[in-house]
Amino acid sequence: MRVPRINTITGNNPIPLFHKKTYLIMDFRKILPLCLLAFSLIISSCRKDDDDSAIDEQLNTALLAASDGVGKSYYTMPASNDLSAIPQDPNNPLTTAKIELGKLLYHETGIGISPMDNSNTGEFSCASCHFASAGFQANRFQGISEGGQGFGINGEGREKDPSFDEEMMDVQPVRTPSSMNNVYQTNLLWNGQFGATGVNTGTDAYWTEDTPKEVNELGFEGLETQAIAGLAVHRMDVDALPNILENLGYKAMFDAAFSDFPETERYTTITTGLAIAAFERTLFSNESPFQRYLHGDNDAMTEQEKRGAILFFEDANCASCHNGPGLNNMEFHAIGLKDLHECPEEVFKTSVDDLEHLGRGGFTGQAEDMYKFKVPQLYNMKDSPFLGHGASFRSIRAMIEYKNLAVPENSNVPVSQLAEEFVPLNLTDAQIDDIVAFLGEALYDPNLKRYEPESLPSGNCFPFNDPQARIDLGCD
Repeated sequence: MRVPRINTITGNNPIPLFHKKTYLIMDFRKILPLCLLAFSLIISSCRKDDDDSAIDEQLNTALLAASDGVGKSYYTMPASNDLSAIPQDPNNPLTTAKIELGKLLYHETGIGISPMDNSNTGEFSCASCHFASAGFQANRFQGISEGGQGFGINGEGREKDPSFDEEMMDVQPVRTPSSMNNVYQTNLLWNGQFGATGVNTGTDAYWTEDTPKEVNELGFEGLETQAIAGLAVHRMDVDALPNILENLGYKAMFDAAFSDFPETERYTTITTGLAIAAFERTLFSNESPFQRYLHGDNDAMTEQEKRGAILFFEDANCASCHNGPGLNNMEFHAIGLKDLHECPEEVFKTSVDDLEHLGRGGFTGQAEDMYKFKVPQLYNMKDSPFLGHGASFRSIRAMIEYKNLAVPENSNVPVSQLAEEFVPLNLTDAQIDDIVAFLGEALYDPNLKRYEPESLPSGNCFPFNDPQARIDLGCD
């Protein structure tokens, strides 16, 4: 008689040996697919890591070549509070007190005290045409300060005040450039006319008396010169109204920021401009994915954005002009763009005869400078869909397609003046998509609101303070 064996696991009757083998085989068959899946995931992960490593290595090689051997550090921006790492004008050393004062003054509509129409007093500021949510641009084809009304959702609703005389409006005959990342340029405006140093060394003859260009005589770099000159140009000349800064609640802050100035020279348009310029020197798009990638976060950019960056720095040759931390430089080039007076929308106080349409040549008068405009920075372009000095392009892709074809759109620009880099690139649609992804997404800092104050000492609304803008901005 056979003695039954006890199942040591269950305590029940034993499983016959042949059944036991069957169960083992069945269990293995259930497990096998899971093992294969896990194995394939491991292999796939390894391949992905290899692919990521390969594209990162390719991008690093491109950055190394474009920076003449420097590499990632050539493109990295400092933290806005790392004052020792920020380029500065030796005649306007940065201090925390000066920057904090400048931050308020940049947005302060209360210093709009010299309007053409007194009813517009206290309604505009530097930020009116350079505000954070528009990438420190105007989010319009043409910025409007005095003479406009409203704001809309993000500046797009700013329109001419129908009761205001067009000839009295505060507008410019070129598109408003960004005031961000300008610390990497020694001279400001599309024609580079502001700043006594850099490319303007030796241009004293062009610093016309009784014009904003005369401010170059003070000897400052471009940011400081533009800030000082701009206060008068844009009707915020604080010298025009004694004690205005004290009345608005700024006296103590000027005392802290300019304690080394005699009191008689401490509360002026010049010191106001120096404070604003100090603040502008801290406006970095250093939270963008590309900047985070440069600082070591390899996952900050998508694969497409990395492909676009490789094209940007290599085959598309964009970095031949757009280089350095701000992807800008102090060169001037003609690429045959239309001027602002050719805009399909209504523009004001600009015509075919404006000297600004001549670019650098409008400042120097030299034949070799005609139609050449300064290379702009490229961060946060999607915040304001107007590109080119004449706002002739309304998307990043449209601008890349234009450069890819290299057919000038402005017949007034002689072929002899066109940049030698302005040649067909022969990029495919997919490659253009990749470059657009890099420019639009990897160079986009989503947190520029960190540069805005919570409120102003005056209590005014900003970036505009006119009645309709106050409604649009929710200030009332």
